[in-house]
Amino acid sequence: MPRSNFKRIVAVVMYLSVFPTFVDSATGDGPTTFMPAPVYVALQTTGAVQRLAGSDGGATYPDLPNAHYIAVSDDGARVLISDIGNGRAYILDTASGKKTGDVPVGEVAQGVKISPDGRYGLAIGAGPGLLTKIDMETGAALEQMSIGANPHNIRFTADGGMAYVSLQGAGTIALVDMGTWEKVREIEVEGMATPHNIDLSDDERRLWIRDFEGSAAVLEIESGEVLARFDAGPSHGGIDVVPGGRYVATVAIGGSHVLLIDQRSLETVKSIEVGQGPHGVRASSDGRWLYVGLTRDNQIAVVDMETLEVAHRLAADGEFPFWLAVPGNR
Repeated sequence: MPRSNFKRIVAVVMYLSVFPTFVDSATGDGPTTFMPAPVYVALQTTGAVQRLAGSDGGATYPDLPNAHYIAVSDDGARVLISDIGNGRAYILDTASGKKTGDVPVGEVAQGVKISPDGRYGLAIGAGPGLLTKIDMETGAALEQMSIGANPHNIRFTADGGMAYVSLQGAGTIALVDMGTWEKVREIEVEGMATPHNIDLSDDERRLWIRDFEGSAAVLEIESGEVLARFDAGPSHGGIDVVPGGRYVATVAIGGSHVLLIDQRSLETVKSIEVGQGPHGVRASSDGRWLYVGLTRDNQIAVVDMETLEVAHRLAADGEFPFWLAVPGNR
Protein backbone atom coordinates (compact mmCIF):
# COMPACT_ATOMS: atom_id res chain seq x y z
CA MET A 1 0.00 0.00 0.00
CA PRO A 2 1.42 3.43 -0.89
CA ARG A 3 2.48 5.37 2.19
CA SER A 4 0.20 8.31 1.25
CA ASN A 5 -2.87 6.02 1.22
CA PHE A 6 -1.89 4.54 4.59
CA LYS A 7 -1.70 8.05 6.08
CA ARG A 8 -5.16 8.86 4.75
CA ILE A 9 -6.64 5.71 6.32
CA VAL A 10 -5.01 6.46 9.68
CA ALA A 11 -6.38 10.01 9.54
CA VAL A 12 -9.90 8.75 8.84
CA VAL A 13 -9.74 6.21 11.70
CA MET A 14 -8.52 8.89 14.11
CA TYR A 15 -11.31 11.23 13.02
CA LEU A 16 -14.02 8.59 13.53
CA SER A 17 -12.64 7.64 16.96
CA VAL A 18 -13.05 11.20 18.22
CA PHE A 19 -16.06 12.61 16.42
CA PRO A 20 -19.54 11.27 17.21
CA THR A 21 -21.09 9.07 14.56
CA PHE A 22 -24.30 10.41 13.07
CA VAL A 23 -26.31 7.22 12.77
CA ASP A 24 -29.33 9.00 11.37
CA SER A 25 -30.10 12.61 10.59
CA ALA A 26 -33.61 13.69 9.75
CA THR A 27 -32.52 17.27 9.11
CA GLY A 28 -29.52 19.03 7.68
CA ASP A 29 -28.58 20.65 10.98
CA GLY A 30 -24.92 20.46 11.96
CA PRO A 31 -23.91 19.30 15.45
CA THR A 32 -23.38 22.84 16.71
CA THR A 33 -27.06 23.51 16.00
CA PHE A 34 -28.52 20.69 18.09
CA MET A 35 -25.72 20.55 20.65
CA PRO A 36 -25.04 24.15 21.76
CA ALA A 37 -23.22 22.86 24.86
CA PRO A 38 -21.50 19.54 25.54
CA VAL A 39 -23.56 16.53 26.57
CA TYR A 40 -21.87 14.13 28.98
CA VAL A 41 -22.82 10.44 28.82
CA ALA A 42 -22.08 7.75 31.43
CA LEU A 43 -21.05 4.55 29.60
CA GLN A 44 -21.62 2.13 32.45
CA THR A 45 -20.50 -1.17 30.93
CA THR A 46 -17.48 0.43 29.25
CA GLY A 47 -16.45 2.31 32.41
CA ALA A 48 -16.06 5.68 30.74
CA VAL A 49 -17.68 9.09 30.24
CA GLN A 50 -18.21 10.47 26.76
CA ARG A 51 -18.39 14.17 25.98
CA LEU A 52 -20.46 14.89 22.91
CA ALA A 53 -19.83 18.40 21.62
CA GLY A 54 -20.72 20.08 18.38
CA SER A 55 -17.77 22.43 18.23
CA ASP A 56 -14.81 20.06 18.59
CA GLY A 57 -16.26 16.58 18.22
CA GLY A 58 -15.93 15.73 21.91
CA ALA A 59 -13.86 13.12 23.72
CA THR A 60 -14.12 9.94 25.77
CA TYR A 61 -12.63 9.71 29.26
CA PRO A 62 -11.69 6.12 30.23
CA ASP A 63 -10.82 4.50 33.59
CA LEU A 64 -14.07 5.43 35.31
CA PRO A 65 -15.33 2.00 36.40
CA ASN A 66 -19.06 1.31 36.40
CA ALA A 67 -19.89 4.94 35.50
CA HIS A 68 -23.52 5.08 36.59
CA TYR A 69 -24.93 8.51 37.45
CA ILE A 70 -23.09 11.71 36.47
CA ALA A 71 -23.45 15.44 37.06
CA VAL A 72 -21.64 18.36 35.47
CA SER A 73 -20.92 21.78 36.96
CA ASP A 74 -22.67 24.75 35.36
CA ASP A 75 -19.37 25.96 33.89
CA GLY A 76 -18.58 22.51 32.51
CA ALA A 77 -15.25 22.35 34.36
CA ARG A 78 -15.93 19.23 36.41
CA VAL A 79 -17.99 16.06 36.22
CA LEU A 80 -18.98 13.97 39.25
CA ILE A 81 -19.47 10.25 38.57
CA SER A 82 -20.81 7.42 40.73
CA ASP A 83 -19.20 3.97 40.56
CA ILE A 84 -22.07 1.63 41.39
CA GLY A 85 -19.85 -1.44 41.66
CA ASN A 86 -17.23 -0.10 44.06
CA GLY A 87 -19.18 2.40 46.14
CA ARG A 88 -17.13 5.42 45.09
CA ALA A 89 -17.54 8.82 43.45
CA TYR A 90 -15.00 10.23 41.00
CA ILE A 91 -14.28 13.82 40.02
CA LEU A 92 -13.24 14.41 36.42
CA ASP A 93 -11.48 17.60 35.34
CA THR A 94 -12.79 18.16 31.82
CA ALA A 95 -9.94 20.41 30.69
CA SER A 96 -7.17 17.93 31.47
CA GLY A 97 -9.26 14.78 31.19
CA LYS A 98 -7.80 13.62 34.49
CA LYS A 99 -9.52 12.11 37.51
CA THR A 100 -8.92 14.53 40.40
CA GLY A 101 -11.02 12.90 43.10
CA ASP A 102 -11.83 9.38 44.29
CA VAL A 103 -14.16 9.33 47.28
CA PRO A 104 -15.69 6.33 49.11
CA VAL A 105 -19.43 7.02 49.46
CA GLY A 106 -20.90 3.66 50.50
CA GLU A 107 -22.00 0.49 48.74
CA VAL A 108 -24.22 0.73 45.66
CA ALA A 109 -23.26 4.31 44.76
CA GLN A 110 -26.20 5.99 43.03
CA GLY A 111 -27.14 9.61 42.32
CA VAL A 112 -24.68 12.49 42.31
CA LYS A 113 -25.16 16.25 41.97
CA ILE A 114 -22.95 19.36 41.97
CA SER A 115 -24.07 22.51 43.80
CA PRO A 116 -25.01 25.51 41.61
CA ASP A 117 -21.83 27.37 42.63
CA GLY A 118 -19.69 24.33 41.78
CA ARG A 119 -18.08 24.14 45.24
CA TYR A 120 -19.67 20.96 46.54
CA GLY A 121 -20.87 17.62 45.29
CA LEU A 122 -23.35 15.24 46.85
CA ALA A 123 -23.17 11.48 46.37
CA ILE A 124 -25.40 8.65 47.52
CA GLY A 125 -24.43 5.27 48.94
CA ALA A 126 -27.74 3.43 48.70
CA GLY A 127 -26.67 0.29 50.58
CA PRO A 128 -25.92 1.95 53.94
CA GLY A 129 -28.29 4.88 53.26
CA LEU A 130 -25.57 7.52 53.22
CA LEU A 131 -25.32 11.02 51.75
CA THR A 132 -21.77 12.36 51.33
CA LYS A 133 -20.74 15.99 50.82
CA ILE A 134 -17.62 16.39 48.67
CA ASP A 135 -15.28 19.34 48.12
CA MET A 136 -15.10 19.58 44.33
CA GLU A 137 -11.78 21.47 44.41
CA THR A 138 -9.80 19.16 46.71
CA GLY A 139 -11.74 15.94 46.19
CA ALA A 140 -12.12 15.46 49.94
CA ALA A 141 -15.19 14.06 51.68
CA LEU A 142 -16.34 16.85 54.01
CA GLU A 143 -19.40 15.44 55.76
CA GLN A 144 -21.58 12.35 55.71
CA MET A 145 -25.02 11.58 57.10
CA SER A 146 -27.47 8.71 57.34
CA ILE A 147 -30.26 10.04 55.13
CA GLY A 148 -32.80 7.20 55.08
CA ALA A 149 -33.75 3.90 53.47
CA ASN A 150 -32.30 3.23 50.01
CA PRO A 151 -31.67 6.81 48.84
CA HIS A 152 -31.42 7.17 45.10
CA ASN A 153 -31.01 10.64 43.59
CA ILE A 154 -30.63 14.33 44.42
CA ARG A 155 -31.78 17.76 43.27
CA PHE A 156 -30.42 21.09 44.55
CA THR A 157 -32.50 24.23 44.78
CA ALA A 158 -31.29 27.05 42.51
CA ASP A 159 -29.52 28.87 45.36
CA GLY A 160 -27.87 25.67 46.59
CA GLY A 161 -29.29 26.12 50.08
CA MET A 162 -31.38 22.95 50.05
CA ALA A 163 -31.18 19.53 48.47
CA TYR A 164 -33.99 17.05 47.83
CA VAL A 165 -33.16 13.34 48.11
CA SER A 166 -35.45 10.53 46.95
CA LEU A 167 -35.71 7.70 49.47
CA GLN A 168 -36.68 4.73 47.35
CA GLY A 169 -36.91 2.39 50.34
CA ALA A 170 -39.20 4.67 52.35
CA GLY A 171 -41.58 6.09 49.76
CA THR A 172 -40.52 9.60 50.76
CA ILE A 173 -38.50 12.65 49.73
CA ALA A 174 -35.98 14.06 52.22
CA LEU A 175 -35.06 17.75 52.35
CA VAL A 176 -31.52 18.59 53.51
CA ASP A 177 -30.42 22.04 54.71
CA MET A 178 -26.97 22.46 53.18
CA GLY A 179 -26.02 25.19 55.66
CA THR A 180 -26.69 23.17 58.80
CA TRP A 181 -26.20 19.76 57.17
CA GLU A 182 -29.43 18.46 58.67
CA LYS A 183 -32.43 16.63 57.30
CA VAL A 184 -35.17 19.14 58.03
CA ARG A 185 -38.18 17.46 56.42
CA GLU A 186 -39.37 14.17 54.96
CA ILE A 187 -42.38 14.18 52.62
CA GLU A 188 -44.43 11.04 51.97
CA VAL A 189 -45.25 10.54 48.29
CA GLU A 190 -48.81 9.24 48.51
CA GLY A 191 -49.43 6.31 46.18
CA MET A 192 -45.76 5.95 45.21
CA ALA A 193 -43.73 3.33 47.10
CA THR A 194 -40.40 3.72 45.29
CA PRO A 195 -39.53 7.35 44.37
CA HIS A 196 -36.48 7.03 42.16
CA ASN A 197 -35.37 10.05 40.09
CA ILE A 198 -36.50 13.64 40.71
CA ASP A 199 -36.47 17.16 39.29
CA LEU A 200 -37.78 20.58 40.34
CA SER A 201 -40.12 22.93 38.50
CA ASP A 202 -38.58 26.26 37.53
CA ASP A 203 -40.43 28.06 40.34
CA GLU A 204 -39.37 25.30 42.79
CA ARG A 205 -42.93 24.85 44.03
CA ARG A 206 -43.34 21.38 42.55
CA LEU A 207 -41.22 18.26 42.54
CA TRP A 208 -41.51 15.87 39.62
CA ILE A 209 -40.85 12.25 40.57
CA ARG A 210 -40.19 9.10 38.57
CA ASP A 211 -40.52 5.84 40.50
CA PHE A 212 -38.85 2.45 40.07
CA GLU A 213 -41.99 0.65 38.97
CA GLY A 214 -43.36 2.51 35.95
CA SER A 215 -45.08 5.70 37.06
CA ALA A 216 -44.41 9.41 37.43
CA ALA A 217 -45.99 11.98 39.73
CA VAL A 218 -45.93 15.68 40.52
CA LEU A 219 -45.81 16.76 44.16
CA GLU A 220 -46.75 20.19 45.52
CA ILE A 221 -43.93 20.74 47.98
CA GLU A 222 -45.55 23.10 50.47
CA SER A 223 -48.68 21.00 51.02
CA GLY A 224 -47.13 17.59 50.28
CA GLU A 225 -50.06 16.82 47.96
CA VAL A 226 -49.61 14.63 44.90
CA LEU A 227 -51.33 16.61 42.15
CA ALA A 228 -51.22 14.03 39.36
CA ARG A 229 -49.85 10.62 38.42
CA PHE A 230 -48.87 9.24 35.04
CA ASP A 231 -48.18 5.83 33.51
CA ALA A 232 -44.56 6.25 32.44
CA GLY A 233 -43.83 2.84 30.93
CA PRO A 234 -42.19 -0.41 32.04
CA SER A 235 -39.73 -0.17 34.93
CA HIS A 236 -37.59 2.79 36.01
CA GLY A 237 -36.07 5.76 34.18
CA GLY A 238 -35.01 9.38 34.29
CA ILE A 239 -37.14 12.51 34.44
CA ASP A 240 -36.32 16.06 33.35
CA VAL A 241 -38.16 19.35 33.72
CA VAL A 242 -37.33 20.83 30.33
CA PRO A 243 -36.12 24.45 30.70
CA GLY A 244 -38.72 26.93 29.50
CA GLY A 245 -41.59 25.84 31.71
CA ARG A 246 -43.71 23.83 29.29
CA TYR A 247 -42.72 20.17 29.24
CA VAL A 248 -41.56 17.40 31.56
CA ALA A 249 -39.89 14.43 29.88
CA THR A 250 -39.62 10.93 31.32
CA VAL A 251 -38.58 7.53 30.00
CA ALA A 252 -38.66 3.83 30.93
CA ILE A 253 -35.64 1.57 30.55
CA GLY A 254 -37.91 -1.35 29.71
CA GLY A 255 -39.54 0.53 26.84
CA SER A 256 -38.71 2.59 23.78
CA HIS A 257 -40.49 5.95 24.20
CA VAL A 258 -40.05 9.33 25.84
CA LEU A 259 -43.23 10.65 27.43
CA LEU A 260 -43.89 14.41 27.33
CA ILE A 261 -46.16 15.95 29.98
CA ASP A 262 -47.51 19.51 29.97
CA GLN A 263 -46.41 21.20 33.21
CA ARG A 264 -49.42 23.52 33.29
CA SER A 265 -52.33 21.26 32.36
CA LEU A 266 -50.70 18.14 33.88
CA GLU A 267 -51.76 16.16 30.83
CA THR A 268 -49.77 13.87 28.57
CA VAL A 269 -48.81 15.64 25.34
CA LYS A 270 -47.05 12.96 23.30
CA SER A 271 -45.23 9.64 23.51
CA ILE A 272 -42.27 9.68 21.12
CA GLU A 273 -40.56 6.52 19.85
CA VAL A 274 -36.84 7.05 20.45
CA GLY A 275 -35.22 3.60 20.58
CA GLN A 276 -34.59 0.70 22.92
CA GLY A 277 -33.83 1.00 26.63
CA PRO A 278 -34.07 4.76 27.30
CA HIS A 279 -32.99 5.77 30.80
CA GLY A 280 -31.05 9.04 31.00
CA VAL A 281 -32.91 12.08 29.67
CA ARG A 282 -31.74 15.72 29.70
CA ALA A 283 -32.57 18.82 27.69
CA SER A 284 -30.26 21.56 26.49
CA SER A 285 -30.20 24.53 28.86
CA ASP A 286 -32.44 26.52 26.48
CA GLY A 287 -34.97 23.67 26.22
CA ARG A 288 -34.61 23.46 22.43
CA TRP A 289 -33.23 19.89 22.27
CA LEU A 290 -33.81 16.77 24.34
CA TYR A 291 -31.14 14.06 24.64
CA VAL A 292 -32.02 10.45 25.51
CA GLY A 293 -29.55 7.66 26.30
CA LEU A 294 -30.58 4.34 24.75
CA THR A 295 -29.02 1.56 26.81
CA ARG A 296 -29.87 -1.30 24.45
CA ASP A 297 -29.14 0.53 21.19
CA ASN A 298 -25.96 2.19 22.52
CA GLN A 299 -27.09 5.47 21.02
CA ILE A 300 -28.17 8.94 22.04
CA ALA A 301 -31.40 10.13 20.45
CA VAL A 302 -31.88 13.87 19.94
CA VAL A 303 -35.47 15.13 20.00
CA ASP A 304 -36.37 18.47 18.42
CA MET A 305 -38.59 20.11 21.05
CA GLU A 306 -40.26 22.30 18.43
CA THR A 307 -41.39 19.47 16.16
CA LEU A 308 -41.49 16.85 18.95
CA GLU A 309 -39.77 14.35 16.67
CA VAL A 310 -36.42 12.55 16.77
CA ALA A 311 -34.07 14.65 14.64
CA HIS A 312 -30.75 12.84 15.12
CA ARG A 313 -29.20 9.68 16.49
CA LEU A 314 -25.59 9.53 17.70
CA ALA A 315 -23.56 6.41 18.34
CA ALA A 316 -22.21 6.12 21.86
CA ASP A 317 -18.48 5.47 22.15
CA GLY A 318 -19.10 2.45 24.35
CA GLU A 319 -21.82 0.36 25.93
CA PHE A 320 -24.85 1.06 28.10
CA PRO A 321 -25.22 4.88 28.00
CA PHE A 322 -27.09 5.06 31.31
CA TRP A 323 -27.20 8.73 32.34
CA LEU A 324 -26.69 12.16 30.78
CA ALA A 325 -25.61 15.54 32.09
CA VAL A 326 -25.78 18.95 30.41
CA PRO A 327 -24.22 22.19 31.75
CA GLY A 328 -26.89 24.61 32.90
CA ASN A 329 -29.62 21.98 33.28
CA ARG A 330 -29.32 20.60 36.78
